Amino acid sequence: MGKDIATASIKIGISSCLLGENVRFDGGHKHAPFITDTLGKFFTFVGVCPEVGCGLSTPREAMRLEGDPAAPRLMTIKTRQDLTEQMLAFCREKVSELEKEELCGFIFKKNSPSSGLFRVKVYNRGVPVESGRGLFADAIVRHFPLLPVEEEGRLCDVAIHKDFIERVLTYRRWIDRLTVVSPPAP
Repeated sequence: MGKDIATASIKIGISSCLLGENVRFDGGHKHAPFITDTLGKFFTFVGVCPEVGCGLSTPREAMRLEGDPAAPRLMTIKTRQDLTEQMLAFCREKVSELEKEELCGFIFKKNSPSSGLFRVKVYNRGVPVESGRGLFADAIVRHFPLLPVEEEGRLCDVAIHKDFIERVLTYRRWIDRLTVVSPPAP
């Protein structure tokens, strides 16, 4: 089954590791065939790996969020390197680039300190004290507050999967309508 003409141009951002790209800290991937094989029939994916995007190598040292859950720091676990500013600089640049992509949704990698959307552990003195959101996921949600977003793990739930597709299509129709109603200024 090919892409429908109506959905072929709809772009969804996605964590690159979910597409099968070997970009994770351990050099591997977390390919999610239930996403690529189903949603990939209808939408075009725009892969993003914040860690590689901000200049980190593959493989690389594992990292986690630490400190204040409202403003956590991105720290490597063994060498204690603070990568927060490096990641935030990437986030600022990437959200501007993604504006041009006209994304209609985003699927994030769960539990990731950069891309986790819900319940990402934030540590204080080596102990997880609260849940937060990955730095890149937070930048996307803040910059595109109406954009449909979801974590890959939750998309295994049929109702959430269906709801996400409906939200993406509704968002696209809304954007198309805004474009017709509000032509660009001269």
